[in-house]
Amino acid sequence: MRNPTGPGLDLDKLFAARLHAARVRPYLATALFALHTVESRRVQTMAVDRHWRCYVSPAFVARTPVEELAGVWVHEVSHLLRDHHGRSDRYAHAHGLSGPGERLRMNIAADCEINDDVFGDGLAEPEGVVVPRNLGLPVASLMEDYLRMFRLGPITQGLAWLDCGSGADGLDREWDLGPDGAHGLSDQERDAVRFRVAQGITGRPGSTPSGWRRWAEEAFHPPQPWRELLGAAVRSATSGGAAGEDYTYGRPARRSAGVPGAVLPSLRRRPPRVAVVIDTSGSVSDVELGSALLEVAAISRAVGGRRDLITVLPCDASAETAHRLCRAENIPLLGGGGTDLRTGFAKALRSGPRPDVIVALTDGQTPWPSTRPPCRAVVGLFQRPHQPHAHYENDPDYRPDAPPAWARVVEIGRFHGSR
Repeated sequence: MRNPTGPGLDLDKLFAARLHAARVRPYLATALFALHTVESRRVQTMAVDRHWRCYVSPAFVARTPVEELAGVWVHEVSHLLRDHHGRSDRYAHAHGLSGPGERLRMNIAADCEINDDVFGDGLAEPEGVVVPRNLGLPVASLMEDYLRMFRLGPITQGLAWLDCGSGADGLDREWDLGPDGAHGLSDQERDAVRFRVAQGITGRPGSTPSGWRRWAEEAFHPPQPWRELLGAAVRSATSGGAAGEDYTYGRPARRSAGVPGAVLPSLRRRPPRVAVVIDTSGSVSDVELGSALLEVAAISRAVGGRRDLITVLPCDASAETAHRLCRAENIPLLGGGGTDLRTGFAKALRSGPRPDVIVALTDGQTPWPSTRPPCRAVVGLFQRPHQPHAHYENDPDYRPDAPPAWARVVEIGRFHGSR
């Protein structure tokens, strides 16, 4: 049945472009065909809303070659699959941002995340497309990373026309049909589409770009209650007294007015520094190490996505190297011997600047520091309800010590936390 859009929109050309996109990016086919097209002369090119409708300009379709239209199809559906509308809303709320200017910046950042691996291999790059290199930004970063790297200004003034819709930046448009409009997907239908796409990527990864493989891995590991607890524990630790605080004369304290002739510094909150100590001993399985990397990503989100302020220390009986977090999957989790996380705590405190909080991800089969560290501490315990510890180091009488009372403990793998 022909799509009941108004006259002027060349549906044959538009759908031929979608079919071409599905042929060259078969893992996205389910998502591409889940989009419902809506003719609109109020959009510049093509745009999506969060309910999986794609608004299409007839003039844009008429002047754009099929190969380029196919790339735009992939671009727009990528916004929805990667939840750019939800992530934009969360980022705006966390950073107190509002207004169309900030939403434009989020659209640009989201485009940078998508476009560095969309084109090529059968998809032509449209003229004027937003890519990181044109803004002097690195490739292979996430939207949240790009948002910290640029502001609107001379380099972005030519992008004022950019509008991929509320599905890209979370800001509703006047031309959106809204949640009660026709042909929108329900939450359950959207989840089903994402699952099918992730299933296709992980089943036959082939030459799928690394960004999509990373997305698929996270899609199969949705946020769990313990991950929320871990994030809350980290935020609580970093918001405590003296955590992430410093004095500055750049903004004098208001009480300076009561002390004539003196300038008093004000207390400034800076982003917290987090050291993550990961147990890589022989008693920790590969599955748990993989889970640890997902927890590192959750910790990064818990402190506002500042990866540059997170240090990761793999540790078995010793901790050799502290890694600055770039991407969690690039951290080498080497080890396999005995366990002594005391060395990890010591290394974290020596690897200046000193962290505001130390997070230890472990199975708990380790000795703990005898004294409280000079910063907050969170312990993420991998739980194995059906696996006894009696085999540990060939000692049938061994029982691991409980984490110390000064640490906030979250049990990873169960649906509750403790202390």
